[in-house]
Amino acid sequence: MVVVQYKNDRWTESIIAPKSGEPFISPDGKTMHLGKTYRQRTTSGWSEVKHLDAPFKDFRIMCLTASSNGTYYFDEASETGPLRYSRLINGIYEKPKTVEIKDIGNWNAHPFIAPDESYIIWDDQRENGYGSSDLYISFRQEDDSWEPSINLGDKINTEFEDAYGSVSPDGKYFFFHRSYGGDKADIFWVDAQFIEVLKPK
Repeated sequence: MVVVQYKNDRWTESIIAPKSGEPFISPDGKTMHLGKTYRQRTTSGWSEVKHLDAPFKDFRIMCLTASSNGTYYFDEASETGPLRYSRLINGIYEKPKTVEIKDIGNWNAHPFIAPDESYIIWDDQRENGYGSSDLYISFRQEDDSWEPSINLGDKINTEFEDAYGSVSPDGKYFFFHRSYGGDKADIFWVDAQFIEVLKPK
């Protein structure tokens, strides 16, 4: 796991841990989620790896993200499966439930939930997509149901594997990963304003 930081007018790179999960920093910056494990921020860096307990131990979580109020959204390391969420109620996480997006595909991975839970972004493999996997978004409606999914389009999705979408904490930038096969991959970023453009009026 590598941290890249702009410091003293140059980019510096440092390894903070061996591979131990797919990282997501909580909106408050205090927790680094790594699938079914996590680290907590300390005065000197990050704590040792800790493990999620019930009700998550029976799920093969690959990527877990969290909203500002602590609700978890996650995928499962399987060929098919829905995205799931679990709310924090009186300090206890409820049994995970399915994110009910009607036209969701069969392979759903790497969810990113907006801090206010107004939208969710994930990658999926579909026959009508642009390539190996595409990034999709669904917006939450006023009645808490989810809008049909929207492909992020050919400005982001390509014939290759486009995945791991996330938005910077200030909401300005969208980051994603593109894999070309084998060990070749790149990380891209764009202005996140396109999310507002896609939002149903």
